[in-house]
Amino acid sequence: MNLTFGLAVILLLGLLFSYLAKSVKTPVVTGFIVLGIVIGPYLLNLVPHTLLKASGFVANITLGFIAFSIGQDFYIKKLKKLGLAVLWISIGEVVVSWFLVTFSLFIILKQPLYLALLFGAIAPATAPAATVMVIREYKAKGTMTDIILGVVAIDDAWGLILFAISLAIARSLFNGSNVVPVMVILKGFLDVVFSFLIGGILGFILNYFSRFIHNRDNFMILTVGFVLFAIGLSSILNVSVLLSCMFLGAVIVNISPNKEKFFDSISSIDSPIYLIFFVLVGANLELLSLKYIGLLGVVYFFTRPFGEWLGAFLGAIVAKTPRYIRKYVGLSLVPQAGVALGMALLCKSIFPEAGEIIMNVIIATTVLYELTGPFFTKYALIKAKEI
Repeated sequence: MNLTFGLAVILLLGLLFSYLAKSVKTPVVTGFIVLGIVIGPYLLNLVPHTLLKASGFVANITLGFIAFSIGQDFYIKKLKKLGLAVLWISIGEVVVSWFLVTFSLFIILKQPLYLALLFGAIAPATAPAATVMVIREYKAKGTMTDIILGVVAIDDAWGLILFAISLAIARSLFNGSNVVPVMVILKGFLDVVFSFLIGGILGFILNYFSRFIHNRDNFMILTVGFVLFAIGLSSILNVSVLLSCMFLGAVIVNISPNKEKFFDSISSIDSPIYLIFFVLVGANLELLSLKYIGLLGVVYFFTRPFGEWLGAFLGAIVAKTPRYIRKYVGLSLVPQAGVALGMALLCKSIFPEAGEIIMNVIIATTVLYELTGPFFTKYALIKAKEI
């Protein structure tokens, strides 16, 4: 099958599967992943091999757009309104879930440290869509609802920073170092700094040139061009694409009087990109390798949500929130989708063998998290008496 025809099949069947997913009240992301598995190389084999080989490239592009959109959550005025509770809970759940997953895989399962670090770095990523949908469906209102919305808005940002540092350390370990020297950790932090510089400088330049653009289509072209420029430059300099694009969005949302135009222009074209990305995620699932993930997948599946809950609990204690918030806010952070899958696909392109294991585990658990997560969110809101 040629590339053009393959893309047409993916887009049209993807549209069909999105309706099927909604009809059975399943997250659309899950529908796209299932479609990818069905038309992937192990079943119908309808995905062009050239497109499968380009999965890392597609992941970079998709994550760049996702990270740029996440950047708008760093609007300073908005962060001030969210308050200390959101700040501490989001940082707590990101750090503790990262530590707990890494510790469990490295100490208990005796996995290589670089592999444990990669799983730990992916663990904090959450999927706000599923949580927000439950809140809207049941018209939940109250203090915990407000905190949940704030946490799911910014926790992926902290997760991206932690992922960038962990990825730099994992690369060093994978290349033969058995210890984590200070210089390796320092390099991880320098990657973050350089990513921020790239995103920040491009943000100011983009804002300057936007003054001369008045046509909506040209505004979209300018924005997409700068996001792609940030992705390409970050790849050349071997720094985090995610952080560069996120900080590009963060600068724009804080300095531009026309900030809505930038993010609206991206949202008008990103749907087919996300669809292709999630279908490729499913197509990359190595069905024959699923039997080998066993205990590794089980440990990740249980330690990640426990880490999210424990971290949120500890963060809520530091923020001195009411007892019911401490007990239940972490239950709303179970869903995991887009960002985590993108990180897994990125890992597969950098660490082919280990990346295959990561990919399979994350796909399998994502489907389960997306199916079970909304029920935990509903339970938490009921216990908080906000439904």
